[in-house]
Amino acid sequence: MLKNIVFDQKLQKEELLSFQYIARTKEPFAKKWFDSSLIKVVLGPRRAGKSIFSLMLLRDRPFMYFNFDDEVVAGMSGIVPNELMKELHAVYGPEKTVLFDEIQNLPNWELFVNRLHRAGYNLVLTGSNARLLSQELATHLTGRHMPIEIMPFNFDEFLKAKKFTLDPQYASLPQKRGELLMLMDDFLLRGGFPEVVISNLSAHDYLEVLFDALLFKDVVKRHRVKFSTQIANLGGHLINNFASLYTVRKLLEVLNLKSASTTEKYISYLEEAYLVFSLLRYSPKSVQRIKSPRKVYAVDNGFVSAKAIQHSPDKGKLMENLVFTELVKRGQKPNRDLFYYKTRNNREVDFVLKNGTDVIELIQVCYESMRSDVEQRETKALAEAGGELNVQKLTVLTWDEKREIKKDGNVIRVTPLWGWLLDKN
Repeated sequence: MLKNIVFDQKLQKEELLSFQYIARTKEPFAKKWFDSSLIKVVLGPRRAGKSIFSLMLLRDRPFMYFNFDDEVVAGMSGIVPNELMKELHAVYGPEKTVLFDEIQNLPNWELFVNRLHRAGYNLVLTGSNARLLSQELATHLTGRHMPIEIMPFNFDEFLKAKKFTLDPQYASLPQKRGELLMLMDDFLLRGGFPEVVISNLSAHDYLEVLFDALLFKDVVKRHRVKFSTQIANLGGHLINNFASLYTVRKLLEVLNLKSASTTEKYISYLEEAYLVFSLLRYSPKSVQRIKSPRKVYAVDNGFVSAKAIQHSPDKGKLMENLVFTELVKRGQKPNRDLFYYKTRNNREVDFVLKNGTDVIELIQVCYESMRSDVEQRETKALAEAGGELNVQKLTVLTWDEKREIKKDGNVIRVTPLWGWLLDKN
């Protein structure tokens, strides 16, 4: 049976390699490492394009392929690694480059991978569990792996999928600007999951089903959660309160969960499955970081539109969620070099960006037109935080305004969101 699965997956691989795909922003980075002896680990949410990304990177070279997320594989009682390698070589010959898809579905996968690595195999792994990146990889593959995170499309990839090109010299023309803002609004509401963008599927229906499937498959089933309704309610509650502050104590009250430790555990499961992120408040004092309320963000705006119960979308919060996910796609690690901030006067700044020990930029997100009262509110918080943290790079991201504001000796850049998203610097 295993031999048939390997052969069938080889045919699937060849079919997938014959298609045309959208080039991903992470390609140049990944290609630098593909000939190294390091184990390449491609991580991210399910359906974000990890498998296709990995296949495209390997398309010009021979390689073996096995997908552990295959429903036929799931129906087997178990896979013996030595038997798997025997059947792979029976189909592919003496090839030593291997792509293992959704490797976390193989029990004790890290021992198997380590053994192959020592035997000289060039390994590419994909996984849909953030814990692979943190705990198992750090413990078992220390210094021998290169993580590559693939998220849903960013705006540049979204525009490529929509076959829209923007020549900078024509960007100010009303027609081009109008088309761009229409696409920006679509991206803001429907998000960047490739199948939604390329196939024009119903984002609401597809992503509602996907969210529930991930919740069951990567949270309830993987962690053997007994009270599945409770964790489903928690996931729904956090998505409905995206870009907002939460505390474990409040979640306990609202959702009638058993204990603070259970709640923390459930939140970590949702984060491992790439459904939500939690963001800490920035402070040099670790106690204040830990004790302050956290902010929650969805991995993709499409999940918000699919799961949130709202009469009309809150575009200000959707913009904030989009900026957060873009910062993550650019490599900012939440709670290491990405935080939110509260000034001494309790004014909130959406994002603090760090590089090492230095705070390098503060970002405020504002969907409303920057009329005088809004401008006063947003710039006051930035100027205050800039003074407290000794930061000069202050940015307000707006829907479609661009100018500079001088405030308390600071220069605040007001930048349209679409321009910031497309800025490769």
